Amino acid sequence: MARLDGKVAIITGAAHGMGAVTARLFVAEGAKVVICDIDASVGRALAEELGASACFEMLDVCREGAWAQVVGMTVERFGGLDILVNNAGILHFGATTDLRMTDAERVLSVNVLGMLMGVKHATPALVASGRGVIVNISSTDGLRGGNGRIAYTASKWAVRGLTKALALELGPQGVRVVSVHPGGINTRMGNPAGTTGAALNQPYADVPLQRIGEPHEVAYATLFLCSDEASYITGAELAVDGGWTAGVYESGLPGAPASRPRAASTEGLR
Repeated sequence: MARLDGKVAIITGAAHGMGAVTARLFVAEGAKVVICDIDASVGRALAEELGASACFEMLDVCREGAWAQVVGMTVERFGGLDILVNNAGILHFGATTDLRMTDAERVLSVNVLGMLMGVKHATPALVASGRGVIVNISSTDGLRGGNGRIAYTASKWAVRGLTKALALELGPQGVRVVSVHPGGINTRMGNPAGTTGAALNQPYADVPLQRIGEPHEVAYATLFLCSDEASYITGAELAVDGGWTAGVYESGLPGAPASRPRAASTEGLR
């Protein structure tokens, strides 16, 4: 029996990267998946690839009316909703003194308010399912500070707090809410230059696993949290970060590795 047999999921930001890999994995594990993104051409192509178990819906997470339409369509087409994966997010770099409020507002709108609107409209269907799960994709920057990305870090801490508040509110109604905190992941956001080989892992030389993560490694964590195997987990946060938030090595002290970072992983979705 597949781990998500008979379950219906909405995944945002699902046309690319972690979202697309998660959509493929969920379908492989028996779920019906609604792929949501603003990139219609790529999202539709992915839905066609996945066949009858998937469909694409255009969704700007900042538009509350669009959320209501997507949830309504999902329930009508697939008979209900069991899983919401809030994966859509954007990143912005810059010093605080250079930050334009329009940029900060955009980051917070997509990363926090878009997520909150999704939860608002999905909750009745998730409660009705009797086994609802919300997975909010945060970041290691939601577990620690990060220089040069003040608005992004603020948004990801907000996602962490939102998750815990929702777990308290929705737990008595049978809905679990958890957050996943990826570290550096080999996606368009995590590797915008498309770096390959040893250079890809060089920025992670001081992280315990000494390499960038791959999208399927986050997708499998999300799969576990959405499965019945995680039925007693709510309000929790799971770091999928190669040990980044555990700490970084201080060279010259005992325990610091002498070896260079490993070559980039080429392992695909298993």
